[in-house]
Parts: sequence; structure tokens; C-alpha cells
Amino acid sequence: MKRKTKKSIPSRYILIGLTVLFLCCILFTYKFDFNDSPINTITGYVFVPIQKGIDNIGSWIYNRTQGFKDIQEVVEENESLKSQINELTAENSKLQLEHYEYLRLLELVELDKKYPDYEKVAARIIGKDPGNWFNTFTIDKGTNDGIKEDMNVIAGSGLAGIVSDVGPNWARVRAVIDDSSNVSAMDLATTDLCIVAGDLQSMSKKQTILFKNMSDSNGDSKVGDQIVTSNISSKFLPGLLVGYISSIQKDGNNLTVSGEITPVVDFEHLEEVLIIKQLKE
Repeated sequence: MKRKTKKSIPSRYILIGLTVLFLCCILFTYKFDFNDSPINTITGYVFVPIQKGIDNIGSWIYNRTQGFKDIQEVVEENESLKSQINELTAENSKLQLEHYEYLRLLELVELDKKYPDYEKVAARIIGKDPGNWFNTFTIDKGTNDGIKEDMNVIAGSGLAGIVSDVGPNWARVRAVIDDSSNVSAMDLATTDLCIVAGDLQSMSKKQTILFKNMSDSNGDSKVGDQIVTSNISSKFLPGLLVGYISSIQKDGNNLTVSGEITPVVDFEHLEEVLIIKQLKE
């Protein structure tokens, strides 16, 4: 014998029935006044919680929607601010570079004024030997610009080096700090002569180069004296500032002194130089 199965009412019918019931109740309460009746009390117990629930759900949905909208606005504003920051950062970097270049060019102008008797041409450094120091470097001016071998090169506040090789649109410069460099110089305060010798090892340790064989028999030379190129130099024009004495001591013969010089050129951060077009006769 077959067992009868109960048929369940579809949920959509239940929903439709409840909706119709609620509508009927609304119309009924609207048509008749039940303010003081038990029906009104029952209605309050039944429908008020439902209405509150519906209101709460609506408020929750609105708040969530508004929250997502606010988050989206914040994200868009954040992206806009990031874009503005990037633009300002790039502009600031450009202004800093322009300011730095202006200071370098101003330094060259002041250096040009320091030696007004010499015709000069400005050049940009386009290459250098490996290492931290600009002991030998290449500039972007050559014979096409009137550059010749043995022309003196200045930068910073004084002598940087000398042109050692030259091509049509380039030239090589050997700096005074290079190990192969020797400059006939003198103490500006005493006019005592000496030889300034480049020394990369001393530059790396103390940022100094050497002077030697200064005939300072009276002991008048002292730390802080200016060392300039001398009149008897065969290649360097006279009076170009090389640096300042940073240390001094008597040699073993007790007739001469030697020591160290702090150069006036920053040989670690060179970018532009001036070439004096006049050769030493």
C-alpha cells in the first residue's frame, strides 16, 4: 500500500498571501478608526516591529551604499593627490637642478672676474678616468674652439690642471692632483718657491696634495698661506691659486720645508671648467 506524501505549499504563494493580508489590514485600519480598539493594539505589536525591521534594513543598505561611495571618493581623491605630489616632486627636482646649475655658472663668472687679464672659454666635462677623482678628464671643446695643448684650466677658485691632449671637438685635461702632475709654485706670502706634486693617495686619505723643496730658511711660511703658480713655471701662467698650506715640516737638510696643500678646486664634483686661451711664453 502506497504511502501518501504531503504536498508542501510553494513559498511564493505564502509570500503572496502575506502581502495580500498586510494590504488588507492597512486598508481596513485606514477605513475604520481603531485608535482605542484591541485591534489597534494587536496591529501595533505585529506591524511596528516589522516596520522597524524594514527601516533598519533600509538604513543598513543606505549606510553601506553611502560608505562604499565615500570610500570610492577617498580612493579617487588619494589618486589625485598622488598625481599632484608626483608633479610637485618632479618640478621641485627640476628647480633644484636649475638652482644648482645657476650656482655653478655663478662660480665660473666669479672665477672669470678673478683673472680678468686672460681670455677664456667655458667647457663642460664629458668624461673622466675611473675612480672618485677628476684627476684626468675630457671636455667638450677642442681645436675647433681654439683650444691648444698646454693651455691652463681653472675651476672653483683657482687652478684645475692643464690641457694634455686635444682633438677637433674635445680635449684631455691632466689635473694638478694627478700623480704625474708637477707645478712650479710659490708661497704668496713669502715668495718662496716650491714644487706642487699631485698625489691621489694623499687626496683619498686627507684630500690634500703635496708641496716640496720650499726654500724657507727663515721659517716664515705657515699653515694657511696661499700657494700660487710661480713666474718661472714653463707651462703655467703666474698667480693662479692652487691651494692653501694645511701642514708643513722641515726637511732633513734643515734648509727646505715640505708639506701638504688643500686644493681650492673640488676634484670630486667637477662639471664645468674655464680654459685660459693664453699660453705661457
